[in-house]
Amino acid sequence: MCGIAGFIGGRTDRLREDGAAMIATLAHRGPDGDGLWLDPEVPACLGHRRLAVVDLSPAGRQPMASASGRSVIVYNGEVYNADELRRALEAAGLAFRGHSDTEVVVEACEAWGIDKTLERLNGMFAFALWDRAERCLRLARDRLGIKPLYWSGGEDGLAFASELKALQARSGWHAEIDRSAVASFLRFGYVPAPGTIWSGIAKLEPATVLSWRPGARPVIRRYWDATECAAAAPAAMSAPEAVAALDALLRDAVARQMVADVPLGAFLSGGIDSSTVAALMQAQSGRRVRTFSIGFREAAYDESEHAAAVARHLGTDHTRLMVEPGHALEVIPELPRWYDEPFGDSSQIPTALLSRMTRAHVTVALSGDGGDELFAGYTRYAVARRFGPALVAVPRPLRAAAAGLVRMVPPSAWDRLAAPVPARWRPAHPGDRLYKLADVLTVRRPEDFYKRLVSHWHDPAAVVIGAGAEAPGKLDQPGLARRIPDFVTRMQLADLSSYLPDDILTKVDRASMAFSLEARVPLLDHRVVEFALGLPLGQRIRAGRGKWLLRRVLSRYVPDALVERPKMGFGVPIGAWLKGPLRDWAESLLDESRLRHEGFLDPAPIRARWRQHLAGTANWQYPLWDVLMFQAWLEAQRTYQ
Repeated sequence: MCGIAGFIGGRTDRLREDGAAMIATLAHRGPDGDGLWLDPEVPACLGHRRLAVVDLSPAGRQPMASASGRSVIVYNGEVYNADELRRALEAAGLAFRGHSDTEVVVEACEAWGIDKTLERLNGMFAFALWDRAERCLRLARDRLGIKPLYWSGGEDGLAFASELKALQARSGWHAEIDRSAVASFLRFGYVPAPGTIWSGIAKLEPATVLSWRPGARPVIRRYWDATECAAAAPAAMSAPEAVAALDALLRDAVARQMVADVPLGAFLSGGIDSSTVAALMQAQSGRRVRTFSIGFREAAYDESEHAAAVARHLGTDHTRLMVEPGHALEVIPELPRWYDEPFGDSSQIPTALLSRMTRAHVTVALSGDGGDELFAGYTRYAVARRFGPALVAVPRPLRAAAAGLVRMVPPSAWDRLAAPVPARWRPAHPGDRLYKLADVLTVRRPEDFYKRLVSHWHDPAAVVIGAGAEAPGKLDQPGLARRIPDFVTRMQLADLSSYLPDDILTKVDRASMAFSLEARVPLLDHRVVEFALGLPLGQRIRAGRGKWLLRRVLSRYVPDALVERPKMGFGVPIGAWLKGPLRDWAESLLDESRLRHEGFLDPAPIRARWRQHLAGTANWQYPLWDVLMFQAWLEAQRTYQ
């Protein structure tokens, strides 16, 4: 895993200085070395920071030129079928200098062209390739958006980087905060691609390649589309056949991602996804796999005992950290620096703490991310399938009345009322879930159902001063409902295209890279993704529960009793912490006069929710955390002024 940055065009006299400044900001992504490739005639600069994982020798250093010298690449990621591709290139007469996957990618692009190369790559990657003969820069990102890539520019020049901070380090940096992006952030807790918090700076979307030549505008095209996979006819397999096929596919994906020249382990929460990855690792390893988890003193958030039980059954070498509020206080000041733009998923805190602990033992960790999106594990999918038609059929006034009844009781009181229900049948945080259900009772159409469920602030434009229109989402695409009639599948596609890359994978990438830890996600092998999207809905959700097929695979390795329980998620007790150890920090950032002076957010709705949260009449932890993360990020930007 690495960090990349560079630019074509600009001041020739600043090539080295700007390149060095940009990659210096990415040292955490690559502590094992750095490099610059410069061509003053273009002018061009490609920069790289290296985390050596495969081929630790100097032959793996970047920037790397092809054998002919025509192409130069800077690359971040891992290609898991590099050996097969290398053999194909060798059969065509190419002699390799080392055994890094970087060399495979640059030579494949030169021999086969970038289109055919991208079709054949199995892995996570973001790279920049400068073709010296064509004078063409190409930026590419993997199919699911596991690795990040940002860019800015136009006809006069183009700059790119793994993280926004590298773009900010270049001389002449100037950008305005995009107020519409702030509104999108308050809705979702992240800024959806291709937008960023800065006007004129973009995320390269997953599964796309950007081509740019001096004097021309960038051209972006998609080389893979999850919608195409979902639109195909479902696979004609019986349930036993599907279980066997998925088992074999996952075993191969995990085995490929266990290849490394450095110590390797796995995150283990004790849930379905991470337990499946750990089980398949241990089943294919001749030694005890290292597994890592964290826990909380608050029982409603603690899964560490479940993780320990799974680890004992599998026989892994397990390490656990119990998280205290003090740990969060250590991490929170660093969040704006790690994420570069406002990021509101509070599970960023345990992910960072887990990554820090894990890096003390290994350099690579496999993660179970992606299982919810692929196999319909989120509660909203089962709710949509079971109650969606009924919600629309019931008159809105009746639904609004029911929502009002739910809100008459505070979430904490609903929690107490649900306490006698056995833990096996009681969902985590029942009061919060009931309030979420109340939020969707008044929707007019299925698309509103999804948007309401995933929104933190339902009307963020009323909070952000001067915000323009938010960008349309995946579900708003014309013709999507006609191509994908099933609403649950459309929800999955929306999550795959935005929530997964812009929230989940961003969280894991920044948290792990902050500690120079490479995180791999075998469930997002694109073959697994295509397989999952081709399943009939009944093999994803059955009897009101998601991940049916994935559960059946896991049951081959782990007894159901160890993993079958209500979904908890990877959260932290941020609501309670805001009333306790984080209260002074929050009060400072939410100060009314401060909000008015900064001029981005209307203090009135924010202060109202803060008062209600402190009084316990409502749990506004998620919308408040978004505001706090924006405020903390805004404060951190003063270091760049």
